[in-house]
Amino acid sequence: MAFLDKVVEIAKSNVQTIVLPEAFDPRTIEATHKVLEKGIAKVILIGDEAEIKAKAGDWKIDGAEFINPKSFKDIDKMAEKLAELRKSKGMTVEEAKNLLTSNVLYMGVMLVKMGYAGGMVAGAAHSTGDVLRPALQILKTAPGIKLASGVFIMEVPDCEYGENGLFIFGDCALNPNPNSEELAHIAISSAHTFRALVHAEPHVSILSFSSKGSAKHADVDKVIEATKIAKELAPELSLDGELQFDASIVPAVGKSKAPNSSVAGQANVIIFPDLDAGNIGYKLVQRLAKANAYGPVIQGLSMPVNDLSRGCFADDIVGTVALTALQAQMQNK
Repeated sequence: MAFLDKVVEIAKSNVQTIVLPEAFDPRTIEATHKVLEKGIAKVILIGDEAEIKAKAGDWKIDGAEFINPKSFKDIDKMAEKLAELRKSKGMTVEEAKNLLTSNVLYMGVMLVKMGYAGGMVAGAAHSTGDVLRPALQILKTAPGIKLASGVFIMEVPDCEYGENGLFIFGDCALNPNPNSEELAHIAISSAHTFRALVHAEPHVSILSFSSKGSAKHADVDKVIEATKIAKELAPELSLDGELQFDASIVPAVGKSKAPNSSVAGQANVIIFPDLDAGNIGYKLVQRLAKANAYGPVIQGLSMPVNDLSRGCFADDIVGTVALTALQAQMQNK
């Protein structure tokens, strides 16, 4: 069974509620129909119910919940909560209510914050910055996690490495040049994401062009320090660095280059030292190995919010809803 098919089945086993704020977009409406038809999640659509249904045409979305911010029964309570969360920025209740009734992304995130939904998926019609801004302002990062980051789930066909060809690559989306502490937090978040989405034990390798002292450079020192910090913060994790990519995933190479490493040769979570390496790395594997790349999945937030490409298709939204549902399942444990 393909990875995404497994994700859908797991999502269906413990159905979560996901808010899709871009109900004005036809792709969101089509995706809602497919999500409901397959039983992947419950869906909240933001906007006027009659207008959304008129746009839906033949797509059946009667099973969705419709929330119109202008007539929502709890809008005043929500505005008070948002004003409280943003009081350090001087936001008033009136300003909060105006924001919630005019900006579907802020409304969507507040629905997550206040427990109406377990997660949000958006970005078909908004930039990544627009999607993440309210998430970072309102939800903030999870306890003990320093920053949000973005990973891709890589499904490599006919691959003997990783978790039967499954890997998580991070950070490939958000943080251009993380320092050692940030890199450590990315590694820990990625391990949690692997466990939540793949349902297997993570083995984390923090990559470098050096394996266990084979080269000396400030960039190598950054990875060594990141590994030390990550092990101190999460000693229960199977995690190591600095390791080259081949030493990370190929048992024979790992045994040769890092014989004392518990991770070398069996890594399934690959942490790149910076965004250049991460973004290039996932695209190389995607194109040359014909791998499926699912993501970016945003991790490290206190509750799940995931971003879409503005060039996405309805099926991409469906897949992201399923992934977000699994993150929400993990949050509820």
